[in-house]
Amino acid sequence: MSWLDFFTSNTTYKHQFGRGINANIAPNEEELFEKSYEAFESKNILDAYEYFLKSLENFTNDVSNKNIITSRLEDKLEFTIFQGSAKITGFITKEHLKAEVILIKKENASVALKRRILERNYQFTYAYYFSDDEYIKLKLFHDNVTMSPQKVFFPLRELALNADFDKEYVKSEFNENTLEDIQHLEDIGEDELKIKYKFTHLWIKELEEKIRMLPSNDNAGMQSFIYLSTLFKIDYLLVPHYDIYQKITKKVQEFFGEEGVSSESKNEELKQYLEELKDMGFKEFSTNFYNAKYTFNPMDKTSSEDINIFINETLTKIRWYKNNRYNQIIPTIYRYISFYILYNYGLNPVIKELLHTLIEIQNPDFFKALNYQTLYDEKTKTFSKRAIIHKIEDAITPFSSKYKALEPFGSLLNFNSENEFYNSFYLQLQNLNFEEI
Repeated sequence: MSWLDFFTSNTTYKHQFGRGINANIAPNEEELFEKSYEAFESKNILDAYEYFLKSLENFTNDVSNKNIITSRLEDKLEFTIFQGSAKITGFITKEHLKAEVILIKKENASVALKRRILERNYQFTYAYYFSDDEYIKLKLFHDNVTMSPQKVFFPLRELALNADFDKEYVKSEFNENTLEDIQHLEDIGEDELKIKYKFTHLWIKELEEKIRMLPSNDNAGMQSFIYLSTLFKIDYLLVPHYDIYQKITKKVQEFFGEEGVSSESKNEELKQYLEELKDMGFKEFSTNFYNAKYTFNPMDKTSSEDINIFINETLTKIRWYKNNRYNQIIPTIYRYISFYILYNYGLNPVIKELLHTLIEIQNPDFFKALNYQTLYDEKTKTFSKRAIIHKIEDAITPFSSKYKALEPFGSLLNFNSENEFYNSFYLQLQNLNFEEI
Protein backbone atom coordinates (compact mmCIF):
# COMPACT_ATOMS: atom_id res chain seq x y z
CA MET A 1 0.00 0.00 0.00
CA SER A 2 1.44 3.38 -0.98
CA TRP A 3 1.52 6.39 1.32
CA LEU A 4 -1.40 7.94 -0.59
CA ASP A 5 -3.70 5.07 0.40
CA PHE A 6 -3.90 6.54 3.87
CA PHE A 7 -5.68 9.57 2.46
CA THR A 8 -8.37 7.72 0.52
CA SER A 9 -11.09 5.16 1.08
CA ASN A 10 -11.51 1.74 -0.44
CA THR A 11 -15.31 1.70 -0.50
CA THR A 12 -17.92 3.97 -2.02
CA TYR A 13 -21.26 4.96 -0.50
CA LYS A 14 -24.32 6.74 -1.83
CA HIS A 15 -23.84 9.41 0.83
CA GLN A 16 -20.97 11.25 2.48
CA PHE A 17 -20.03 9.94 5.93
CA GLY A 18 -17.41 11.58 8.08
CA ARG A 19 -14.82 14.15 7.03
CA GLY A 20 -12.71 11.82 4.91
CA ILE A 21 -13.01 10.82 1.27
CA ASN A 22 -15.80 8.33 0.52
CA ALA A 23 -14.44 7.19 -2.83
CA ASN A 24 -12.03 4.78 -4.49
CA ILE A 25 -8.55 5.72 -5.58
CA ALA A 26 -7.47 5.12 -9.15
CA PRO A 27 -6.68 1.43 -9.73
CA ASN A 28 -3.32 2.48 -11.17
CA GLU A 29 -2.61 5.06 -8.46
CA GLU A 30 0.65 3.42 -7.40
CA GLU A 31 1.85 3.24 -11.00
CA LEU A 32 0.98 6.92 -11.54
CA PHE A 33 2.84 7.86 -8.38
CA GLU A 34 5.96 5.99 -9.51
CA LYS A 35 5.80 7.59 -12.95
CA SER A 36 5.54 11.00 -11.31
CA TYR A 37 8.58 10.29 -9.16
CA GLU A 38 10.62 9.13 -12.15
CA ALA A 39 9.56 12.14 -14.24
CA PHE A 40 10.59 14.54 -11.48
CA GLU A 41 13.99 12.86 -11.30
CA SER A 42 14.33 13.25 -15.08
CA LYS A 43 13.28 16.93 -14.86
CA ASN A 44 10.20 16.29 -17.00
CA ILE A 45 8.26 18.63 -14.75
CA LEU A 46 4.94 18.89 -16.60
CA ASP A 47 4.75 15.13 -17.09
CA ALA A 48 5.58 14.63 -13.44
CA TYR A 49 2.81 16.91 -12.25
CA GLU A 50 0.32 15.44 -14.66
CA TYR A 51 1.00 11.92 -13.36
CA PHE A 52 0.89 13.19 -9.78
CA LEU A 53 -2.45 14.99 -10.13
CA LYS A 54 -3.98 11.98 -11.87
CA SER A 55 -2.88 9.83 -8.92
CA LEU A 56 -5.06 12.02 -6.65
CA GLU A 57 -8.19 11.53 -8.73
CA ASN A 58 -10.89 9.48 -7.03
CA PHE A 59 -13.81 7.44 -8.35
CA THR A 60 -17.33 6.32 -7.51
CA ASN A 61 -18.42 3.07 -9.12
CA ASP A 62 -15.45 3.32 -11.50
CA VAL A 63 -16.57 6.76 -12.71
CA SER A 64 -14.27 9.71 -12.05
CA ASN A 65 -15.54 12.21 -9.48
CA LYS A 66 -13.67 14.91 -11.39
CA ASN A 67 -12.22 16.13 -8.11
CA ILE A 68 -9.18 17.11 -10.19
CA ILE A 69 -9.29 18.58 -13.69
CA THR A 70 -6.17 19.18 -15.77
CA SER A 71 -5.50 20.83 -19.12
CA ARG A 72 -2.12 20.32 -20.79
CA LEU A 73 -0.75 23.13 -22.96
CA GLU A 74 2.58 23.24 -24.76
CA ASP A 75 4.56 24.80 -21.94
CA LYS A 76 2.03 24.85 -19.10
CA LEU A 77 -0.27 22.51 -17.15
CA GLU A 78 -3.45 24.11 -15.83
CA PHE A 79 -5.40 22.42 -13.04
CA THR A 80 -8.42 22.66 -10.76
CA ILE A 81 -8.67 20.81 -7.45
CA PHE A 82 -11.90 20.58 -5.45
CA GLN A 83 -11.87 20.34 -1.66
CA GLY A 84 -15.32 20.89 -0.18
CA SER A 85 -16.16 24.60 -0.35
CA ALA A 86 -12.73 25.38 -1.83
CA LYS A 87 -12.01 25.45 -5.55
CA ILE A 88 -8.25 25.56 -6.10
CA THR A 89 -7.10 26.78 -9.51
CA GLY A 90 -3.56 27.04 -10.73
CA PHE A 91 -0.96 26.34 -13.34
CA ILE A 92 2.44 24.73 -13.56
CA THR A 93 5.41 25.66 -15.72
CA LYS A 94 8.81 24.04 -15.78
CA GLU A 95 9.98 26.58 -13.20
CA HIS A 96 7.02 27.14 -10.88
CA LEU A 97 3.69 26.00 -9.46
CA LYS A 98 1.08 28.65 -8.69
CA ALA A 99 -2.27 27.90 -7.07
CA GLU A 100 -4.90 30.01 -5.35
CA VAL A 101 -8.37 29.94 -3.79
CA ILE A 102 -10.81 32.84 -3.69
CA LEU A 103 -12.07 33.45 -0.15
CA ILE A 104 -14.17 36.61 -0.34
CA LYS A 105 -14.46 39.96 -2.08
CA LYS A 106 -12.03 42.43 -0.55
CA GLU A 107 -14.68 45.14 -0.23
CA ASN A 108 -16.89 42.83 1.86
CA ALA A 109 -14.23 41.93 4.44
CA SER A 110 -14.68 43.57 7.84
CA VAL A 111 -11.77 44.77 9.94
CA ALA A 112 -12.24 41.78 12.25
CA LEU A 113 -12.09 39.37 9.31
CA LYS A 114 -8.98 41.02 7.91
CA ARG A 115 -7.32 40.71 11.30
CA ARG A 116 -8.27 37.02 11.43
CA ILE A 117 -6.78 36.48 7.95
CA LEU A 118 -3.50 38.15 8.90
CA GLU A 119 -3.25 35.94 11.99
CA ARG A 120 -3.86 32.85 9.86
CA ASN A 121 -0.78 33.62 7.75
CA TYR A 122 1.42 32.91 10.76
CA GLN A 123 -0.09 29.41 11.04
CA PHE A 124 0.79 28.20 7.55
CA THR A 125 3.97 26.49 6.37
CA TYR A 126 3.55 26.91 2.61
CA ALA A 127 0.45 28.97 1.77
CA TYR A 128 -0.37 32.62 2.51
CA TYR A 129 -3.25 35.06 2.15
CA PHE A 130 -3.03 38.08 -0.12
CA SER A 131 -5.43 40.41 -1.91
CA ASP A 132 -5.63 41.54 -5.51
CA ASP A 133 -7.84 44.32 -6.88
CA GLU A 134 -11.03 42.37 -6.17
CA TYR A 135 -10.58 39.34 -3.90
CA ILE A 136 -8.84 38.05 -0.80
CA LYS A 137 -7.20 34.76 -1.76
CA LEU A 138 -5.17 31.96 -0.26
CA LYS A 139 -2.14 31.38 -2.45
CA LEU A 140 0.66 28.87 -2.99
CA PHE A 141 3.82 29.54 -4.97
CA HIS A 142 6.30 26.71 -5.30
CA ASP A 143 9.68 26.45 -7.00
CA ASN A 144 10.21 23.31 -9.09
CA VAL A 145 14.02 23.15 -8.86
CA THR A 146 14.04 20.15 -6.49
CA MET A 147 10.64 18.53 -6.53
CA SER A 148 9.06 15.14 -5.83
CA PRO A 149 5.49 13.87 -5.33
CA GLN A 150 5.90 14.07 -1.55
CA LYS A 151 7.20 17.65 -1.71
CA VAL A 152 4.21 18.86 -3.68
CA PHE A 153 1.56 16.80 -1.88
CA PHE A 154 1.81 18.51 1.48
CA PRO A 155 1.80 22.13 0.22
CA LEU A 156 -1.26 21.43 -1.94
CA ARG A 157 -2.94 19.64 0.95
CA GLU A 158 -2.28 22.56 3.29
CA LEU A 159 -3.73 24.99 0.76
CA ALA A 160 -6.83 22.89 0.10
CA LEU A 161 -7.70 21.94 3.68
CA ASN A 162 -7.20 25.42 5.11
CA ALA A 163 -9.07 27.13 2.29
CA ASP A 164 -12.04 24.81 2.86
CA PHE A 165 -11.96 25.36 6.62
CA ASP A 166 -11.59 29.14 6.36
CA LYS A 167 -14.43 29.51 3.86
CA GLU A 168 -16.73 27.60 6.22
CA TYR A 169 -15.46 29.64 9.17
CA VAL A 170 -16.16 32.92 7.38
CA LYS A 171 -19.68 31.75 6.54
CA SER A 172 -20.30 30.77 10.17
CA GLU A 173 -18.59 33.58 12.09
CA PHE A 174 -18.91 36.46 9.59
CA ASN A 175 -22.21 35.46 8.03
CA GLU A 176 -22.90 38.93 6.71
CA ASN A 177 -20.34 38.12 4.03
CA THR A 178 -21.07 36.19 0.87
CA LEU A 179 -18.64 33.45 -0.05
CA GLU A 180 -17.24 33.56 -3.55
CA ASP A 181 -16.51 30.81 -6.06
CA ILE A 182 -18.78 28.12 -4.56
CA GLN A 183 -20.86 27.31 -7.64
CA HIS A 184 -19.44 23.79 -7.55
CA LEU A 185 -21.31 22.95 -4.33
CA GLU A 186 -24.39 20.77 -4.80
CA ASP A 187 -27.63 21.09 -2.88
CA ILE A 188 -28.89 18.09 -0.91
CA GLY A 189 -32.42 16.99 -1.74
CA GLU A 190 -35.20 17.94 0.65
CA ASP A 191 -36.07 14.29 1.38
CA GLU A 192 -32.54 13.60 2.63
CA LEU A 193 -32.50 16.85 4.62
CA LYS A 194 -35.73 15.82 6.32
CA ILE A 195 -34.14 12.50 7.28
CA LYS A 196 -31.13 14.31 8.76
CA TYR A 197 -33.42 16.72 10.64
CA LYS A 198 -35.60 13.90 11.94
CA PHE A 199 -32.68 11.88 13.26
CA THR A 200 -31.04 14.92 14.85
CA HIS A 201 -34.16 15.36 16.98
CA LEU A 202 -34.51 11.63 17.58
CA TRP A 203 -30.93 11.32 18.83
CA ILE A 204 -31.26 14.35 21.10
CA LYS A 205 -34.48 12.91 22.52
CA GLU A 206 -32.73 9.58 23.15
CA LEU A 207 -29.89 11.47 24.83
CA GLU A 208 -32.28 13.26 27.18
CA GLU A 209 -33.93 9.97 28.13
CA LYS A 210 -30.55 8.38 28.84
CA ILE A 211 -29.51 11.33 31.03
CA ARG A 212 -32.74 11.08 33.03
CA MET A 213 -32.13 7.38 33.68
CA LEU A 214 -28.64 7.88 35.11
CA PRO A 215 -28.03 7.51 38.86
CA SER A 216 -28.35 10.83 40.67
CA ASN A 217 -24.87 10.77 42.17
CA ASP A 218 -21.45 10.83 40.50
CA ASN A 219 -22.75 10.65 36.92
CA ALA A 220 -20.65 13.37 35.24
CA GLY A 221 -18.45 10.86 33.43
CA MET A 222 -21.46 8.98 32.10
CA GLN A 223 -23.07 12.20 30.94
CA SER A 224 -19.89 13.12 29.06
CA PHE A 225 -19.95 9.85 27.13
CA ILE A 226 -23.61 10.42 26.18
CA TYR A 227 -23.16 14.04 25.07
CA LEU A 228 -19.94 13.46 23.15
CA SER A 229 -21.21 10.30 21.50
CA THR A 230 -24.25 12.21 20.21
CA LEU A 231 -22.14 15.07 18.82
CA PHE A 232 -19.74 12.64 17.14
CA LYS A 233 -22.72 10.77 15.69
CA ILE A 234 -24.22 13.96 14.24
CA ASP A 235 -20.87 14.94 12.75
CA TYR A 236 -20.09 11.55 11.21
CA LEU A 237 -23.50 10.42 9.99
CA LEU A 238 -25.04 13.76 8.98
CA VAL A 239 -21.84 15.65 7.96
CA PRO A 240 -23.08 19.19 8.67
CA HIS A 241 -21.20 22.24 7.40
CA TYR A 242 -20.97 25.93 8.22
CA ASP A 243 -22.45 26.92 11.59
CA ILE A 244 -23.27 23.44 12.91
CA TYR A 245 -19.86 22.05 11.96
CA GLN A 246 -18.00 25.02 13.41
CA LYS A 247 -19.87 24.88 16.71
CA ILE A 248 -19.52 21.11 17.12
CA THR A 249 -15.79 21.44 16.43
CA LYS A 250 -15.46 24.26 18.94
CA LYS A 251 -17.42 22.47 21.66
CA VAL A 252 -15.41 19.27 21.28
CA GLN A 253 -12.09 21.14 21.28
CA GLU A 254 -13.08 23.05 24.42
CA PHE A 255 -14.19 19.87 26.16
CA PHE A 256 -10.88 18.10 25.64
CA GLY A 257 -8.66 21.19 25.76
CA GLU A 258 -9.80 23.13 28.80
CA GLU A 259 -7.86 22.18 31.92
CA GLY A 260 -9.07 23.09 35.38
CA VAL A 261 -12.72 23.10 34.29
CA SER A 262 -15.04 20.60 35.95
CA SER A 263 -16.71 17.83 33.98
CA GLU A 264 -20.06 19.21 35.12
CA SER A 265 -19.31 22.60 33.52
CA LYS A 266 -18.09 20.99 30.32
CA ASN A 267 -21.21 18.82 30.15
CA GLU A 268 -23.39 21.89 30.60
CA GLU A 269 -21.74 23.51 27.58
CA LEU A 270 -22.45 20.45 25.45
CA LYS A 271 -26.01 20.29 26.76
CA GLN A 272 -26.67 23.93 25.90
CA TYR A 273 -25.47 23.49 22.33
CA LEU A 274 -27.57 20.36 21.81
CA GLU A 275 -30.59 22.28 23.09
CA GLU A 276 -29.77 25.03 20.61
CA LEU A 277 -29.60 22.44 17.84
CA LYS A 278 -32.91 20.96 19.01
CA ASP A 279 -34.61 24.36 18.77
CA MET A 280 -33.27 25.07 15.28
CA GLY A 281 -35.96 25.18 12.63
CA PHE A 282 -35.80 23.05 9.50
CA LYS A 283 -35.13 26.03 7.22
CA GLU A 284 -32.08 27.17 9.18
CA PHE A 285 -30.93 23.57 9.70
CA SER A 286 -31.04 22.95 5.93
CA THR A 287 -28.64 25.79 5.15
CA ASN A 288 -25.83 23.83 6.84
CA PHE A 289 -25.61 21.02 4.30
CA TYR A 290 -24.25 20.50 0.82
CA ASN A 291 -22.55 17.85 -1.29
CA ALA A 292 -19.04 18.45 -2.57
CA LYS A 293 -15.98 16.80 -4.03
CA TYR A 294 -12.90 16.12 -1.89
CA THR A 295 -9.29 15.37 -2.72
CA PHE A 296 -7.48 15.34 0.65
CA ASN A 297 -8.42 13.81 3.99
CA PRO A 298 -8.15 16.32 6.84
CA MET A 299 -6.35 14.14 9.39
CA ASP A 300 -2.79 12.87 9.43
CA LYS A 301 -2.22 9.14 9.55
CA THR A 302 -2.51 7.62 13.03
CA SER A 303 -0.50 4.55 13.99
CA SER A 304 -2.24 1.31 14.87
CA GLU A 305 -0.50 1.48 18.24
CA ASP A 306 -2.17 4.79 19.14
CA ILE A 307 -5.58 3.48 18.11
CA ASN A 308 -5.08 0.31 20.14
CA ILE A 309 -4.05 2.31 23.21
CA PHE A 310 -7.27 4.33 23.00
CA ILE A 311 -9.38 1.18 22.59
CA ASN A 312 -7.65 -0.49 25.56
CA GLU A 313 -8.12 2.55 27.80
CA THR A 314 -11.80 2.83 26.93
CA LEU A 315 -12.47 -0.90 27.33
CA THR A 316 -10.90 -0.60 30.79
CA LYS A 317 -13.45 2.11 31.61
CA ILE A 318 -16.23 -0.18 30.41
CA ARG A 319 -15.01 -2.92 32.76
CA TRP A 320 -15.01 -0.41 35.64
CA TYR A 321 -18.60 0.61 34.93
CA LYS A 322 -19.60 -3.04 34.61
CA ASN A 323 -17.92 -4.00 37.90
CA ASN A 324 -19.70 -1.11 39.62
CA ARG A 325 -23.03 -2.11 38.05
CA TYR A 326 -23.51 0.95 35.87
CA ASN A 327 -24.59 -1.28 33.00
CA GLN A 328 -26.85 1.30 31.34
CA ILE A 329 -23.86 3.36 30.10
CA ILE A 330 -21.94 0.45 28.56
CA PRO A 331 -23.69 0.36 25.11
CA THR A 332 -23.13 4.11 24.78
CA ILE A 333 -19.40 3.76 25.44
CA TYR A 334 -19.10 0.99 22.85
CA ARG A 335 -20.65 3.38 20.32
CA TYR A 336 -18.46 6.22 21.53
CA ILE A 337 -15.28 4.28 20.71
CA SER A 338 -15.98 3.98 16.99
CA PHE A 339 -17.23 7.56 16.58
CA TYR A 340 -14.30 8.97 18.57
CA ILE A 341 -11.72 7.16 16.45
CA LEU A 342 -13.36 8.26 13.19
CA TYR A 343 -13.59 11.85 14.44
CA ASN A 344 -10.06 12.20 15.76
CA TYR A 345 -7.76 9.84 13.86
CA GLY A 346 -6.45 9.49 10.34
CA LEU A 347 -7.18 5.86 9.47
CA ASN A 348 -6.00 3.43 6.86
CA PRO A 349 -8.88 2.23 4.63
CA VAL A 350 -9.20 -1.14 6.36
CA ILE A 351 -9.79 0.29 9.84
CA LYS A 352 -12.00 3.03 8.45
CA GLU A 353 -14.25 0.60 6.61
CA LEU A 354 -14.46 -1.81 9.54
CA LEU A 355 -15.47 0.98 11.92
CA HIS A 356 -18.05 2.21 9.45
CA THR A 357 -19.48 -1.31 9.30
CA LEU A 358 -19.72 -1.29 13.09
CA ILE A 359 -21.56 2.05 12.96
CA GLU A 360 -23.98 0.61 10.39
CA ILE A 361 -24.70 -2.19 12.86
CA GLN A 362 -25.19 0.27 15.71
CA ASN A 363 -27.54 2.60 13.79
CA PRO A 364 -29.84 0.38 11.70
CA ASP A 365 -32.83 2.77 11.62
CA PHE A 366 -30.77 5.61 10.19
CA PHE A 367 -29.22 3.48 7.45
CA LYS A 368 -32.60 1.95 6.65
CA ALA A 369 -34.00 5.46 6.16
CA LEU A 370 -31.22 6.07 3.60
CA ASN A 371 -32.04 2.78 1.84
CA TYR A 372 -29.01 0.80 3.00
CA GLN A 373 -29.15 -2.82 4.06
CA THR A 374 -29.66 -3.12 7.81
CA LEU A 375 -27.20 -5.30 9.71
CA TYR A 376 -28.97 -5.49 13.08
CA ASP A 377 -32.64 -5.81 14.06
CA GLU A 378 -33.22 -3.83 17.24
CA LYS A 379 -36.67 -5.37 17.85
CA THR A 380 -35.55 -9.00 17.72
CA LYS A 381 -31.97 -8.17 18.79
CA THR A 382 -30.52 -10.30 16.01
CA PHE A 383 -27.54 -9.68 13.76
CA SER A 384 -27.41 -10.22 10.00
CA LYS A 385 -24.48 -12.52 10.62
CA ARG A 386 -23.79 -13.56 7.05
CA ALA A 387 -23.92 -9.97 5.74
CA ILE A 388 -21.62 -8.74 8.52
CA ILE A 389 -19.05 -11.46 7.85
CA HIS A 390 -19.20 -10.64 4.14
CA LYS A 391 -18.65 -6.90 4.76
CA ILE A 392 -15.63 -7.65 6.97
CA GLU A 393 -14.17 -9.82 4.21
CA ASP A 394 -14.78 -7.03 1.67
CA ALA A 395 -12.90 -4.57 3.88
CA ILE A 396 -9.87 -6.78 4.46
CA THR A 397 -9.44 -9.06 1.43
CA PRO A 398 -8.36 -6.33 -1.09
CA PHE A 399 -5.30 -5.66 1.08
CA SER A 400 -4.33 -9.24 1.91
CA SER A 401 -1.76 -9.35 -0.89
CA LYS A 402 0.11 -6.45 0.74
CA TYR A 403 -0.34 -7.65 4.31
CA LYS A 404 0.07 -11.41 4.35
CA ALA A 405 -0.96 -11.73 8.00
CA LEU A 406 -4.13 -9.67 7.56
CA GLU A 407 -7.12 -12.00 7.76
CA PRO A 408 -10.91 -11.52 7.99
CA PHE A 409 -12.25 -12.13 11.48
CA GLY A 410 -16.03 -12.25 11.01
CA SER A 411 -16.33 -15.90 12.02
CA LEU A 412 -14.52 -15.15 15.30
CA LEU A 413 -17.05 -12.57 16.53
CA ASN A 414 -19.43 -13.19 19.40
CA PHE A 415 -23.00 -12.68 18.13
CA ASN A 416 -24.74 -13.62 21.42
CA SER A 417 -25.56 -10.04 22.45
CA GLU A 418 -24.81 -6.44 21.49
CA ASN A 419 -22.22 -5.85 24.19
CA GLU A 420 -20.48 -9.16 23.56
CA PHE A 421 -20.43 -8.45 19.85
CA TYR A 422 -18.96 -4.95 20.28
CA ASN A 423 -16.32 -6.19 22.70
CA SER A 424 -15.24 -9.02 20.41
CA PHE A 425 -15.19 -6.65 17.41
CA TYR A 426 -12.80 -4.19 19.09
CA LEU A 427 -10.57 -7.00 20.31
CA GLN A 428 -10.31 -8.39 16.79
CA LEU A 429 -9.64 -4.91 15.47
CA GLN A 430 -6.64 -4.67 17.78
CA ASN A 431 -5.31 -7.99 16.51
CA LEU A 432 -5.12 -6.91 12.86
CA ASN A 433 -1.56 -7.23 11.57
CA PHE A 434 -0.44 -4.56 9.10
CA GLU A 435 3.17 -5.69 8.90
CA GLU A 436 4.39 -6.05 5.34
CA ILE A 437 6.11 -9.40 4.94
